[in-house]
Amino acid sequence: MKHLVKISVVLIFVLSAVSCADKNSPNYQFMPNMYESVGYETYAGVDNGLFPDGTEALLPPEHTISREWMPYEFENTLEGKELARLNPSPLDSLQSEANLAKGKELYDIYCAICHGAKGDGQGNLVKREKILGVPSYADVARNITVGTSYHTIYYGLNSMGSYAAQFASEEEMWQVSEYVMKLKEDLTK
Repeated sequence: MKHLVKISVVLIFVLSAVSCADKNSPNYQFMPNMYESVGYETYAGVDNGLFPDGTEALLPPEHTISREWMPYEFENTLEGKELARLNPSPLDSLQSEANLAKGKELYDIYCAICHGAKGDGQGNLVKREKILGVPSYADVARNITVGTSYHTIYYGLNSMGSYAAQFASEEEMWQVSEYVMKLKEDLTK
């Protein structure tokens, strides 16, 4: 009988301990910040005094430009495009082969899918009829120059959007523009 009382006391203690335990939350947390992190709202003010009004994605100061990126001198208008028509390429003519090779590489990545590898307007998307109306560079009515090609890459034209953000520098856009002129020359032969 003595053993039965001891067993029943132990059994009651174990049952009460087990019934109070919650498997979803530990009883004691040594480092609560590791389990329950502080959630900060994006771009919200922080109480550390550094950005009390919020960061607003840290917009650059007014009247500043990105490093190695000069603003384009012609506007995104038809008049700006006509002024750009007379604009020559600023690239070094002694390195024309290297510029054309780099221009071809970039053209194949960004332009050939619509304009075609030869510049004939028969890119992969045109052949699959995903995009219609991509003209050939040999089209006489278009009167493409290296300046208008650069202007179109910079601002876009009609349903083609701007591709300025895809290129790392102005030099790369001029290289593609020069390669477009080479394709135009090859098509008109």
